[in-house]
Amino acid sequence: MKSSLKYTWLISLVLSSFTCFQTSKAQTVYEHVSNHNIYDFVDELANDGIIEINSAVKPYPRILIAEKLLEAKTKKELLNKRQEKELTFYLLEYKMETGSLPDYNPKFDIFKNNPNMAFAVNPLGGYYKDENFTMAINPIWGINYFIKENENIFHRWGGIKAHAYVDDHWGFYASLRDNNETKRISEYNYFTLRPGGAYKGTPDGGGDFSEMRGGVTYSWNWGTVGLVKDHVNWGTNYHGPMIMSDRAPSSAQIKLHIKPVKWFELNYYHGWLVSMDVDSIRSYYSSNPPREVYRPKYIAANMFTFTPWKKLNVSVGNSIIYSDMNVHPAYLIPVLFFKSVDHTVNNGIDNQNSQMFFDVSSRNIKNLHLYGTLYIDELKVERITDPDKHNFWSAKVGFKTSNMGLENLSLNLEYSMSMPITYQHRVPTLTYESNFYNMGYYLRDNSQEIFASIGYKPIRGLHLKASYLLAQHGPDYVYEIGPGTDVTSHGLLEDVKWQNETISFRVSYEFINNAYLFAELIQSNVTGDVDVYQSGEETVVKDYLEIYTPEFFRGDNTIISAGFNIGF
Repeated sequence: MKSSLKYTWLISLVLSSFTCFQTSKAQTVYEHVSNHNIYDFVDELANDGIIEINSAVKPYPRILIAEKLLEAKTKKELLNKRQEKELTFYLLEYKMETGSLPDYNPKFDIFKNNPNMAFAVNPLGGYYKDENFTMAINPIWGINYFIKENENIFHRWGGIKAHAYVDDHWGFYASLRDNNETKRISEYNYFTLRPGGAYKGTPDGGGDFSEMRGGVTYSWNWGTVGLVKDHVNWGTNYHGPMIMSDRAPSSAQIKLHIKPVKWFELNYYHGWLVSMDVDSIRSYYSSNPPREVYRPKYIAANMFTFTPWKKLNVSVGNSIIYSDMNVHPAYLIPVLFFKSVDHTVNNGIDNQNSQMFFDVSSRNIKNLHLYGTLYIDELKVERITDPDKHNFWSAKVGFKTSNMGLENLSLNLEYSMSMPITYQHRVPTLTYESNFYNMGYYLRDNSQEIFASIGYKPIRGLHLKASYLLAQHGPDYVYEIGPGTDVTSHGLLEDVKWQNETISFRVSYEFINNAYLFAELIQSNVTGDVDVYQSGEETVVKDYLEIYTPEFFRGDNTIISAGFNIGF
């Protein structure tokens, strides 16, 4: 009880300390990264040199997206005809943020005694507006079928979301989404970009999980602080980030963003993770079954982004996973190098798990986006010059063109790799995970990937995309320290144990805001080896294909994926 009171007091202090900023109107609600089309359009505008954006840190606030759309509107002479229509279309979705909600109309008025109120509703949601309060509410529903020879599965989801702005500084949002899969295809061990969840029921009977996101934020004209439960997506990418991804279920976090000048911004959060590691001391047995309690687990992370000149963003940051203590005040200081703090806090004993990362994004050549990300899990200088040893790191490099040469056409090529042992830790409560889901690269350690795609947008809302993927994963090594073990000697992909080669053709159409029809033809060949080895007196059989791939997608398959969705 005392611990809960301390956390409540601490969070209240952090939030209330910023309410002294009485400045111009600024409100923040985050647009989830699953809304791919709006993120893709903002990215296209940036690649074409029409706007500037820091694509290393997502999700974006809705107000930021709205500002970028309005900026593009002032440069309509730089847009092609399809982009002009896209812009008009998306400005309808962000009418709350642009202050362009319809004026009061008696036809829709259920608050007839107050001419400062407006209320409207339609099958895909509604809004309410008065002088101090604006709110929107929308349904969430969708289904995705996967069909192959003599077999099919589906993922179905539904729920509701809402967001609101109060006065000139407060933002509120909530999103509840219930998921049902006839066969589990988003488990934590699978090599997939699909967001996962805390499944209920037995694996053979499919799976159900729910996802609740939301938060409250306070903003001023150069910053935002909030208490949210949401996903984090760090690291510039078009096919899975290296630093932090939305694979793991959303986590509760204190979030801070400040941008006091054009050339610098800071993003920071302190999160409460789920260790899934049972604390036998705190668990008790007064009931049947016994009441089990997980060990606490936290993350603190920051990202400093510098813009030395226009259209070039250089980001550096670090994070720490820590446990077996209460929330530590030092990790609530957003500008610190947490590894150094750890060496002081845990002087003379085992340290916590710290990471460093770098991201570079350049759009200095019109219609061309060049980018790279480096994630460092463990770094020792003496290993750099030793050819027989390696540090634990992962990296991504790539480029994307937009409207270069041929209007409405985009090309993307991306290479990713991750050295053995990266993202691992020998202490279960210090792994780079939450709910067992890795928070970084979806292929985890000892992996590499080539991803290439061609996209074409012939008309507003219609997206055509062809892509090629070659993903490979090597032997799994255990992070061990002791006589006769050297985890630094394993090279990258000394043997390929799992491989996914996929060619796909996808078409999607956003017929109204946040409502899509989509279909995809997938030709994939997913293979894996079986290792047999002795562990003491026990014979262990490890099937890489079974561990890392849902049964439906194993082997050589031609699959049709189709469905629709409303909301995100």
